[in-house]
Amino acid sequence: MSSDRAALDRAIERGEEEGGSVEFKERLTKDVHLADGRLESLAAQLRHRVLSGDGEATYVVGVTDDGGIAGIGPEAFTETMDVLSLLSEEAGAHIDDVQTWAVSPGDDGADRGVVGVATVREGTVLDTDDEHIVVGTAGHVDHGKSTLVGSLVTGHADDGQGGTRAFLDVQPHEVERGLSADLSYGVYGFDAGGRPVRMDNPDRKSDRAEVVRESDRLVSFVDTVGHEPWLRTTIRGLVGQKLDYGLLVVAADDGPTKTTREHLGILLATELPTIVAVTKCDAVGDERVQEVEREVERLLRGAERTPLSVARHGVEAAIEEIDRTVVPMVRTSAVTMEGLPVLDRLFERLPKTGGDDGEFAMYVDRTYNVTGVGAVASGTVKSGTVEAGDELLLGPMSDGSFREVEVRSIEMHYHRVDEARAGRIVGIALKGVREADVRRGMALLPRDAEPRAVREFEAEVMVLNHPTRIGDGYEPVVHLETVSEAATFHPEGGQLLPGDTGRTRVRFKFHPYLVEEGQRFVFREGRSKGVGTVTSIEPE
Repeated sequence: MSSDRAALDRAIERGEEEGGSVEFKERLTKDVHLADGRLESLAAQLRHRVLSGDGEATYVVGVTDDGGIAGIGPEAFTETMDVLSLLSEEAGAHIDDVQTWAVSPGDDGADRGVVGVATVREGTVLDTDDEHIVVGTAGHVDHGKSTLVGSLVTGHADDGQGGTRAFLDVQPHEVERGLSADLSYGVYGFDAGGRPVRMDNPDRKSDRAEVVRESDRLVSFVDTVGHEPWLRTTIRGLVGQKLDYGLLVVAADDGPTKTTREHLGILLATELPTIVAVTKCDAVGDERVQEVEREVERLLRGAERTPLSVARHGVEAAIEEIDRTVVPMVRTSAVTMEGLPVLDRLFERLPKTGGDDGEFAMYVDRTYNVTGVGAVASGTVKSGTVEAGDELLLGPMSDGSFREVEVRSIEMHYHRVDEARAGRIVGIALKGVREADVRRGMALLPRDAEPRAVREFEAEVMVLNHPTRIGDGYEPVVHLETVSEAATFHPEGGQLLPGDTGRTRVRFKFHPYLVEEGQRFVFREGRSKGVGTVTSIEPE
């Protein structure tokens, strides 16, 4: 709920007048305002307001015709927003933003609900028939990951002090609406001619929405954390999203570190096609850059991967050869912009790898509650498509059951969309559930699906690092899709040693989840890490 009432005060001060862009409504109801042809007349009125405001209209809800604060209950506000959304669509517009404020109680102390301001903008909801690749970034802290991405998405050279990084720092205000689903910390695109479409200021919602609207192809970057203590967050970013590619940064002045090796191991273990960007090449001489490249090449060959120098072999070769075994390497500098045009050409032409035309499925990564909208689940669509109005199943709940919900609306990068397909990072507003009942690791599925909640499963695992042996009852954290849950391991034969590959039974300690055969996961506990593949499941 918004605290600064400036937007509300400005709208009431401007007032509702003939030919103006402000409209006062105490409430809108489906039975009254969508019946007997009123939809057409109200849509025409809305269109007039939008045109009067040069493409933007303001609807103040919960006020009387003269601007007096009346207040409106949460359910009535939700219905009002539903009706306003339908009117906007009819008028060739869309709701761009909603702010709400609590109304002071009356003399009798009764709750008077809220008053809200909805901004309606010209233009229908976004058509997402474009390709959209999602890139997971990784690398040691201070190796220039955020700075590199900041320069890519803005086209601005860095000042040598990490200035472009500041655009990508995640602040609380970035999720003030809750419906942004901004899992990615940067987005840019390419138009029909292959020319980059960038943001001048990624902190502005309008800039991001403009990139999404103008691009024929989108590139989203999913952030990970470079600090060693937050490796869990990095794993969540790399395993929990439906990524197409990995981008590992290695600073030329520092070279590969322990964290670099950890992140590379996770990228390769999850079989994600990966690009290595050697950053900060302006800060050292050519001999040092070559030395770091040789170190990275040794790391890759040690992991049975083939490094491919883009400078030596060209972009065409990188696009043709990149896969789970061939890793292109690019020299970059966010200060001189060296290598960034090469990355542009790669991202503009690399094929999408994460497409899936099966039934809709999405694992929940974050949840929000938005006043007037309700519960919002955000994540990356794993497969299939989802549309506004679809009836879905959400779960499993703590008891293993799945609850019926309805898709109220969908947003992607601050822009409302009619539907979302596999690989899209979206926020889905849900009807029929409280935000408190939605948690990360749950899944959204078609209503006619017959999902089974799983507490235990069998897996084939590889121990990447462990100081001693893994015995019966070993308790790591398992990262599978967006699930991050403590589990117990019960290895076949009683133990697993570092470097071993073997079978184990895995049991979640606290909640059941949707687990399917063939899914890959990462497990960790302290300095111990490993990867696995689900081989069979045991329904709850």
